[in-house]
Amino acid sequence: MAKSGRETIKMKSAESPEVYWTEKNKKTKTERLELKKFDKRLKRHVIFKEAK
Repeated sequence: MAKSGRETIKMKSAESPEVYWTEKNKKTKTERLELKKFDKRLKRHVIFKEAK
């Protein structure tokens, strides 16, 4: 069976301790992800960055 290039990654909010889990294809996206998502604690959209 072929091995998938997808890996589960953890995204941390820049402004609160909120965490968001997603997947990314490591073969096509080698840089760190940075997405704007809704933060439930702050009740607004903030930037989530890929954490180790």
